[in-house]
Amino acid sequence: MKVGISTASLFPEKHTEEGARIIKSLGASVAEVFFSTFYEYRPEFSKALAPQLDGLEINSVHVMPLNFEPNLFNVTRRVRGDGYYWLDQIARSANLLKCKNYTFHGFVRAGGASMAGGGANVGDVSFVGERIAEAHAFMARYGVNLCLENTARYAYCYPGFFREMRKFCPDLYGVFDIKQAKRSGYPYTMYIKDMQGAIAYVHISDVNELGATCLPGKGIYDFTEVFKALKDAGFDGNVIIENYRGDYSDFDELKRAMEFLNEIVYKIG
Repeated sequence: MKVGISTASLFPEKHTEEGARIIKSLGASVAEVFFSTFYEYRPEFSKALAPQLDGLEINSVHVMPLNFEPNLFNVTRRVRGDGYYWLDQIARSANLLKCKNYTFHGFVRAGGASMAGGGANVGDVSFVGERIAEAHAFMARYGVNLCLENTARYAYCYPGFFREMRKFCPDLYGVFDIKQAKRSGYPYTMYIKDMQGAIAYVHISDVNELGATCLPGKGIYDFTEVFKALKDAGFDGNVIIENYRGDYSDFDELKRAMEFLNEIVYKIG
């Protein structure tokens, strides 16, 4: 396992390129690039960004999912086409950053309804599975792996959904997010078990006694236990710190959180 930082942890104070440079200056060897605008989705942006990241492995790219991902689940091919236009842009951008993974949320679940629109029946497991398989195959043409992340309000909001989707897309990999597991109301171990053998990478953060997010090492989680559970599930990939900017005061705290996790990784081997 290697521990890195997502540029999302510096948003919105720092633009993506500034955040990436800061993460590199903190001594990280791996990072996730969080594209926050349509402007940043374009390959032209990544072409300019790539030289600034020399020596920093880009594990994954992440986007504002509501911008277009729900379109991919629309029943109308023309609407889905708009989603694929941006998916194409992001795949090309990932290639420029030598990145092999795309963090995928899909559609929103809100009060039992969805925000996929257009009459899309996201309650139809077959329809959803076919759309995920379609998006996965599209990204695979570019050599980019579409990775489904567990989230509290998006498609993968309960344990078992990932296994259901794998019936339609056997090559699908997942992203384990510990804060999203807590927000969903299920034990994080249930998500690890659901994705066992297919966890591509991990988004890590901590929570305090009041349930508010904080940097790893500042809250209640026993990360030795978390990492052992991941290792037992066959995981040996990158662990990306993904916090909110309000979770810490200065960037040195990010560095200390990374060092804290690296020490645990070293101890468990």
